[in-house]
Amino acid sequence: MSQSSSRVDRAPILVLGGGIGGMSFAILASRAGWPVHVVEADPNWRVYGAGITVTGPTYRAFRSLGILDDLKAQGYHVTEGGRICIPNGTPVADLQDRPIQPDLPVSGGIMRPDLHALLSRLTREAGVRVSLGLTATEWTDQGDRVEARFSDGSTGTYDFVVAADGAFSKARSFLFPDAPRPAYTGQYCWRVVAKRPPEIDRSHFFVGAPVTCGLVPVSQDLMYMWLLENVPEMRRVDEATAYQRLAALLAPFSGPVGAVRDALNADSLVNVRPLEAVLLPRDQWFKGRSILIGDASHATTPHLASGAGIAVEDALVLVEELQRHTDAPTAFQAFTDRRFERCRLVVESSVAIGKAQQDHVSPETMGAMMAKAQAALLADI
Repeated sequence: MSQSSSRVDRAPILVLGGGIGGMSFAILASRAGWPVHVVEADPNWRVYGAGITVTGPTYRAFRSLGILDDLKAQGYHVTEGGRICIPNGTPVADLQDRPIQPDLPVSGGIMRPDLHALLSRLTREAGVRVSLGLTATEWTDQGDRVEARFSDGSTGTYDFVVAADGAFSKARSFLFPDAPRPAYTGQYCWRVVAKRPPEIDRSHFFVGAPVTCGLVPVSQDLMYMWLLENVPEMRRVDEATAYQRLAALLAPFSGPVGAVRDALNADSLVNVRPLEAVLLPRDQWFKGRSILIGDASHATTPHLASGAGIAVEDALVLVEELQRHTDAPTAFQAFTDRRFERCRLVVESSVAIGKAQQDHVSPETMGAMMAKAQAALLADI
């Protein structure tokens, strides 16, 4: 009997969460011959947010996932580094980035809903069973299998559980009640989608004002603007007037950022959220036949644009280790050994860069911090 057919004869893998990490794992595991059941709490399987920035290491991960061509058909992708500008829009420096692999883009962007739609289509095409509007309320590790109970009263038997249910993971709380939870890092991130003028042909960063912001192309017609606001304590943001608050924050800018500000109105889709991060200790990444991946074990802030990338990397490495080991807990330990330091690099560096912004360190110091972390991320996974 082939290895692939023997996997199909086993109990399925239960994947909790239908986000980037969960879908990436489900696609890879199904292609490798495992039966997979994805359980997603949202009955409409929606995704919120504006665009996301794609970096070289993330392109590499997407290539390994087998979706690079699909990704290139959407979004906006460039072979040049970003551009640094002062608040009035005048360029002052170009970042001399090189592709991580010869034929990969240096950077780019895509609308988050477009990436979600691509991954959800590929998940279904891979033959993954998807249950929407459902959560796992509890599960019991029987040593050689897992018995799960769901919110609709149904039950199921699974080989093991992969929890990819986000930064505020219920699975994490179920498995490790004393695990650390995401902590506020002192900043809010604002995002809004706008029409892309021709001159925004790559990522642009605007420095020198009381706040830092950027413009990232996500298609031939669109870009998204992000802005980081230093806020000592978390507070509620009124959605109805969020555009007015964002316009006030953008007051120091002119040029293309000023144009975005001037176009804001009550119908603008402004996305704002507090930045929170968590890194679980190494001994809380898995327990028996259950493992946490993606934001469930290492939620980061967007300062290195690596959250999505390391979630896909998690999926790639976990499937590799499951193929190398016949015992799930042994594979989980090997996964943790490979992933912990890299994910710690992303989380701790991102939080440190955010703290440096709040402390108003010099642009040279900030640049050195980012360059060091980005260079480390070029290493193989």
